[in-house]
Amino acid sequence: MYDTARDLIDALAAAPDALEGALVGVDDDLARRAHGGDEGWSVVEVVCHLRDAEERAAERMRAIRDETDPWLSGYDQDAWAVERGYAGDDMRTALAAFARHRAAHVAELRALPADAWARAGTHEESGRITIENQAIHIATHDVQHLAQIARALREARAAAGGSSAR
Repeated sequence: MYDTARDLIDALAAAPDALEGALVGVDDDLARRAHGGDEGWSVVEVVCHLRDAEERAAERMRAIRDETDPWLSGYDQDAWAVERGYAGDDMRTALAAFARHRAAHVAELRALPADAWARAGTHEESGRITIENQAIHIATHDVQHLAQIARALREARAAAGGSSAR
């Protein structure tokens, strides 16, 4: 039988290592030249987005865990990218912050009693969400952005005449 909470925790805990692995050998120049996805963000901007989305995800989980039916406001990711200066940020610093935020979030998820995964709040854009729904969303979000980074790096390397091997 599957243990959904354990599987989600394992996936969330693995994401920082997967992201770090995807960025091995990626220098600052390549990370800023490689763009993609619906947002057209560079790899640096995607890593900053993951950092900030993780911080918000942990805040939401804590609100759902600690409050009765909390209201969870949305955020404008494009505005955050500008306001927080993603384009000029340091990718390795953002990656380290993502890993720290994620480790703290995962530790809190590990400590949850089984029934807490069903606790819910109301998200401004998505409606009713549980801690489990949010964890599924974040795990999926990680994979989507890892794929975005992989595609952007592959395309930037190919454009520069480098290896496009998969």
